[in-house]
Amino acid sequence: QVQLVESGGGLVQAGGSLRLSCAASGRTFSSHSMGWFRQAPGKEREFVAAISRSGVLTNYGDSVKGRFTISRDNAKNTVYLQMNSLKAEDTAVYYCAADPRGDIYSKDYVYWGQGTQVTVSS
Repeated sequence: QVQLVESGGGLVQAGGSLRLSCAASGRTFSSHSMGWFRQAPGKEREFVAAISRSGVLTNYGDSVKGRFTISRDNAKNTVYLQMNSLKAEDTAVYYCAADPRGDIYSKDYVYWGQGTQVTVSS
């Protein structure tokens, strides 16, 4: 069982930056691939980024490539999402997820956090 708690969301102007964090409980964090997803009102959940267990491999959604960076610190049981050059269309609730199967190209994750709101004003 993995419990995930996101933080770092808030209100930012277009063009600005935010860094989201996701703290995981348990001693098995490093055995899970980690992902970030987002969901805007009235829209389906969208894949944002994923990172492998070791942190060497990453995968990004097309809409965030070149602007967002996912990273992890296995010693701190934490995964991060650095978001730069934010746009109004990045406004959404951002969710952290963990998957013991380790496939960074899968969108099917086992464990989910409660989400953190990111609002980008134009």
